Amino acid sequence: MKKSIIYITLVLVLLQSCANKKDVLYFQDADALKQTDVQYHAPRIQPNDVLDIKVSALVPETALPYNVQIVTTNSTSSIELLKLQGYLVDADGTITFPVLGRLQVGKQTTAELEETLQSQLEDGGHLILPKVSVRLLNAKVTILGEVQRPGTYNFTEQQISLPQALGYAGDLTINGKRQDILIIRETDGKRYTHRIDLTKSDWFDSPYYYIQPNDFIVVNPNGPKVKSSGFVGNTGTLISVISVILTSIVLISK
Repeated sequence: MKKSIIYITLVLVLLQSCANKKDVLYFQDADALKQTDVQYHAPRIQPNDVLDIKVSALVPETALPYNVQIVTTNSTSSIELLKLQGYLVDADGTITFPVLGRLQVGKQTTAELEETLQSQLEDGGHLILPKVSVRLLNAKVTILGEVQRPGTYNFTEQQISLPQALGYAGDLTINGKRQDILIIRETDGKRYTHRIDLTKSDWFDSPYYYIQPNDFIVVNPNGPKVKSSGFVGNTGTLISVISVILTSIVLISK
C-alpha cells in the first residue's frame, strides 16, 4: 500500500511538471511567413479623445488666432494640462475650434482632419497656404488578466502593435492562455470583439495587429490556472489531499 501511495504521488508530480511547448511559444509558424507589405490601419477620432491641433501659415502672425493659447498655474494638474493643451472631442464627435466654431471631427483619421482644416482655412479665405498638424494626446490601451502588470498604458506613437502593448504590461504570465487573447474595440460608435492566438502568426495582416487607441486587451487564464482557483486548488494541493487520504487508509487497515 505504501508503494502505491508513492507511485501515485510521483505520477501526479510528473503530470504537474509537464508543459507542452505548443501552449507556451509565440508565433510558432513564423518561419513559414512570406514577406508582405505592412498594412497600417490609421485610428479614427473618437469621443473623449484629446487632440493637439497646430496651425501655421505663410504669414505666421495671421495663424495666431487659430491656435490655443495655454495659460497654466502651479495648481494645474496633469489631466487639466492635457485638456488645456488640446481639444476634447465631445460625445457627438465635435470640437469648438477658434474662429471656425463647431466642427465635426469624429470618425476621421488625424490625416483626414488635417486636410479638412487646411481646405476650410484656405478656401474660406482665412489664411494663405495654411499648414495643419493634428495629433492625438491621450492615446491609451487597457490590458487586463494574466499579465505581469495589468493596467492602462498611454503611448505617444501613431500606432503600436499588439506584442508591443503586451510588452508594456510585462508580457504574459506563465498562466496566460496564449491561444485566447481577447481584444475589445470601439469603432464608429460600434463595439467589436476579436480573439487572437499568439502561438500563430496568421493574424499579422489583420486589423488587430496594430492596437487602436482605447482598445481593451484581456489575457484569459489557461486550464491549470482556472482549476487552481477552485475549491481543491492546484495540483500540489490535490497531491497533499490524496496523500493524506491514502495514509489514513493504510493506518486504519493495520
